[in-house]
Amino acid sequence: MTHPLESLMVAGGILLLAFLSCLLLPAPVLALSLAQNIIATFHLQDLGQLYTIIFCAWFLFLGALEYLVIRFVWRRWFSIERS
Repeated sequence: MTHPLESLMVAGGILLLAFLSCLLLPAPVLALSLAQNIIATFHLQDLGQLYTIIFCAWFLFLGALEYLVIRFVWRRWFSIERS
């Protein structure tokens, strides 16, 4: 049986690791011509709005990836095996 708050802990863990990623890992940088094409395609206001969206998506992706890696390592090598 899983814990009733496990889904909340998963989301919290992903957000926490995303915030840690903000401090530790660099975000992607776009070329100016590519950035202008994306701004025109998605009808964004300016470059700042585009980079806000890119940073949020990038760090949430990294947080989810880090969470899955840590969860895999924990369950594979460190958790107590139940029979």
